[in-house]
Order: sequence, then structure tokens, then C-alpha cells
Amino acid sequence: MEFKFGGSETNQKTVLGHPSGLFVLFFTEMWERFSYYGMRALLVLFLISAISGGGWGWERADATLLYGWYTGLVYITPIIGGYIADKFTGYRNAIVIGALLMTLGHASMALEGFTSSFFYLGLFLLIIGNGMFKPNISSIVGQLYKSQGKEKDAGYTIFYMGINAGAFLGILLCGYIGESPDWGWHYGFGLAGIFMFFGMLQFYYAQKIFGRIGLSPKGTQEFDDAVENSIEEIGEDIEDVVDEAKESKVTKDRLVVIGVFAFFTIFFWWAFEQAGSSMTIFASDYTDRTLEGTGAMTFKIVNTILTVVPMLIITYVLTMLFKQTFGKYSLSNILLATSFVIIWVIVIYMLNKQFNDPAPEVPASWYGILNSFFIIAFAPLFSKIWESKYNPSGPIKFAIGLILLGLGFGILAYGSMGIPLGAKTASVSMIFLILAYLLHTLGELCVSPVGLSYVSKLAPLKLVGMMFGIWFVANFIANLTAGWTASYLDPIVEEYGMSNFFLIFTAIPIAAGVIMFVLNKTLIKKMHGVK
Repeated sequence: MEFKFGGSETNQKTVLGHPSGLFVLFFTEMWERFSYYGMRALLVLFLISAISGGGWGWERADATLLYGWYTGLVYITPIIGGYIADKFTGYRNAIVIGALLMTLGHASMALEGFTSSFFYLGLFLLIIGNGMFKPNISSIVGQLYKSQGKEKDAGYTIFYMGINAGAFLGILLCGYIGESPDWGWHYGFGLAGIFMFFGMLQFYYAQKIFGRIGLSPKGTQEFDDAVENSIEEIGEDIEDVVDEAKESKVTKDRLVVIGVFAFFTIFFWWAFEQAGSSMTIFASDYTDRTLEGTGAMTFKIVNTILTVVPMLIITYVLTMLFKQTFGKYSLSNILLATSFVIIWVIVIYMLNKQFNDPAPEVPASWYGILNSFFIIAFAPLFSKIWESKYNPSGPIKFAIGLILLGLGFGILAYGSMGIPLGAKTASVSMIFLILAYLLHTLGELCVSPVGLSYVSKLAPLKLVGMMFGIWFVANFIANLTAGWTASYLDPIVEEYGMSNFFLIFTAIPIAAGVIMFVLNKTLIKKMHGVK
């Protein structure tokens, strides 16, 4: 009997028309993103918080620099982790190893009160663990489907929803617990680790659902021989592509287009990644987050809807997965159910506390959930546009994304006009941050999925992996530069004002977007028919 999907017989049982194994990956990735974004939302806030408040009392410049290095290195290690899994461990072992390292990383950060060494060890483990985890779970998703058609694309879309659901809940709950005076930073870091641990266990005990997908590579080569042979293969592939590029104008032109896209994506993520640094500081110290009366009740209702509706949807998906897999993988299901019981308890606790508070203060980390919410809300609309006759070219999408990003910072610049030079605090309306996140997210939907898609379409088959590596390097440069630029927040605010600081991120992305508009026809020509 021939199976429709890859993997075991149990994997042929479907949830929402997709193999059950996709949802094992969905929840594993969801908890990993919960832990990553939950910790990331707290990182700068914890570092700049006063020692009396449990933080480290760092200068903003030092905190944003560390943030830049952390988020930058997170994009480098997947290149190494993907290589190790391809050649030695297999995808499944790499995912378990990565999840375990990240669990230990969060646990280490939760213990930073004993010695600062635990904090730095935790960051190191998170960076290495992410490198082993991130590229390899996506690889398994692709192998669940035997066809390359719309069914596979839809599978990746569902998987992407898991990413955003995890990011949403992680920022919301870890941020709330970490910033709450009743709990504290240690509990926020620790909470992120708890769900990473549950994600690892539920994957480990259900992994046989994937059959032979993601197992260790066959062969009995010694490690040194395997490395040597792999390097030789890469070298030969590069030589072949270089020879092809010399002979083929098409290959050469398409590689140039990838280079242009990678270069311009640096400008996008350089500005976008202010979300975790300067925009978080703006939310914490310059935004009026205390609500009263009608405003307080509006926030309570909106926050409840934002929290409960995604939780109900995800819980419904969870019950459907149980129906298909509980008989075969009961332990994995029980662990997953336990994690959801805990998350529901925390959600109810948070909402109850907020409703009983007559003047609740919106956590500074809360604004980070808007990105995930807007992605979930607007991704279907953008998908419809890309499938319609109004679908613009790749360069035009990039240009629109960069300009939308710049306009978002323009709104922040406008909202900051009343902040005096050198001010350390202010009370700007939260509407400016909300609108900025909306425009930034719309820009992301034009750039992020489009860029990755064009790399896969334009790169020579032998060098697809390496071209994605170059894409990751561009993201590393962008994130590191973002942290470095944010470190100049205080000097710029003191001499030129907060408004002018945000105008930097307004002018440069918009200028880059205009250049992309100008390059549109040239790049289309160099793509030689790739759309």
C-alpha cells in the first residue's frame, strides 16, 4: 500500500487535511518560538531595569549592543546546525539536541541571580541550540509531502501560523510574568524554558510518526573523512556553478539578483529589529502605559479577545491531533496536554489580575505581540493579492515593504516631536506604537516570505543551501547593526531629540525602497523569466 504522505502509517491520518506529523512539528515549533520570543521580549528590559527592581541597571547602549549580538548570532548558527544534521546527526536528533540546549539555556538565565556567569552561559546555549533546532524542523516539514504543489505550500503556511502563535503567547505571558512586581525577571526567563522543555519531550516521544524521515545519514565513514568529503563536494559544486556562470549569462544574472535582494534586506531588518531594542525602550520609558476609566476597560476587553481567541483555536487543533495520535503516542499527547493546562492557568491568572486592577499598566513588552497578531490577521489578505492579477514583481514588493517600514518610523518620529532634548522619560500616546507596528508588519509581509521564495527560485540547484546561508549572513549583519545603531539612542536624543532618532529609520528604508523601484525593470530582466 502506497502512502499519500511521507512517514509512518499513523502520519496518514489527517488533521485539517494535513498529515498528523505536521501538527507534532507545529506544537514543537510553537513552544520553541514561545521560549525564544518570550526571552527576547525581556532581554533589554531586564538589562536596563534598576538593580532595586531585580535588573542589572545597564546603560541602554550596552543593553542594545548585547541584544544586537544575540539576535545576530542566532542567524549564523543555523548554517552550521543544518550542515551537522545533513552530514552526521540527522534532523530529528538535531532538533532534540537543540531543544535540550535551549531548555538548559533558559534554566541558566533564570539562575542569573546567583552569578552573572549563568546569564551569559544561558545566552550561549540558546544561540547554539537555536542553530541545531531551527533549520532542521523546517526540513522535516518539507519531507512530509511527496508533491511540490499547493498542498505543501499550505502545510508551510500552517507551520508559519504555529511560529506566530508561539511568538504571540511567549511575548504576552513571559513579558507579563517578567515585568510583574509579583513575580520578576527570573520567572519570566524560567517560564520560557518550561515550555521549551515540554516542546522537546512531546517531539521526542512522537518522533516515530515520521517513519524514516529525519534519521541519521547512512554510512560508516569516520568523522574526519566525512568532513573532508563534504568540503570537497561543496568545493566541486562551487566550481561547477562558477563555470556555469561564466558560460551562462542567465545563471550569472540570477546570482546578481540574489545579491541585490540580500543587500537590501539588510536595510529592512536593520530598521525592523529596533522592535526589541529602541522601540522596547520607547515603550518602557516614553509611552503612557497607565490606563484609567474607559481606556482601561477597552484595553482589558481587547487584550482578553487577543489572548483567548488564539488559545481556543490552538486548543481545538490540539484536540483533533489527540483523536488521531493518542492511541499510538499517548505519552507525547499527555505532555502536550499538560503544557496547555499550565498555559491556560497562566492566561486566566493574568486576565483576572488585569480585570481586578482599576488602573492597569500595559507591560512594555506587550506591544511586541502586535507584530504576530497583525501577521495572523493580514497574511491571508496578502496571500490573496499575490495570487491575483494585481500581484507585483519581487523588487516592487521589496520597495513597498521598505517604504511601509519607513512610514512606521515616521509615525513614531511624529509622535515623539514633543519630547524635550535629552529626556529620559515621557508620556506619548500608545497609538503611535500601535500604528508603527501595523505598518512594520505589513512591510514584513512584503519582504520576508518574498525574499526567501526568490532565493529558492533563482539559485542554481547545487547552491540553494549556500545562497540561503548568504541570506542568513545578511540577517546577521542587519541584526548586529541594528543593536549597534540603537546603542546611540541616548547621545542622539540628548543632542538632536527622539524624533530625529526615529527619522533616521524613516529616511534610509524609504530611500532604499525608492532605489528598488528604480531597479525594478533591470532586476526583472536579470531574473530571465523567474516570477
